[in-house]
Amino acid sequence: MNKFGELKYQIWAIVWTVVILVLCNIKMPDTSGSGFFFEGFDKFVHLGFFYVLTILLFFGKIRHQHNYSFRSLTIFKIIVITAALGGGIELLQWKVFTYRSAEWWDFGCDMIGVLMGVFSYILLHKSNYNEKAN
Repeated sequence: MNKFGELKYQIWAIVWTVVILVLCNIKMPDTSGSGFFFEGFDKFVHLGFFYVLTILLFFGKIRHQHNYSFRSLTIFKIIVITAALGGGIELLQWKVFTYRSAEWWDFGCDMIGVLMGVFSYILLHKSNYNEKAN
């Protein structure tokens, strides 16, 4: 199967990536008077965006493989892809969408979300493996 055929399994991750790119780069209204948002809310958003993206990337890979095998190379690739996306967003905010602020903390929260997703994948893999062993 060619690489483009593999992309069909990643359609939800691709859609979510577009959502992330749009939401991280649009001009947001002033929410300082709102009681819903708090200082640091943005960091939780970054963490959540990248956690969901990581889970969707693993989901697509599992569907493509037709099994739930554990591969360190897959984990490495997903970390590299999501790090490039998170870094790219911050570069865009710094140089292109200057009405948004580029922050190292945002990138750090992106990576925490990714690591949470990787941890979830490993944890589910271990529990799935243990169920099959019994």
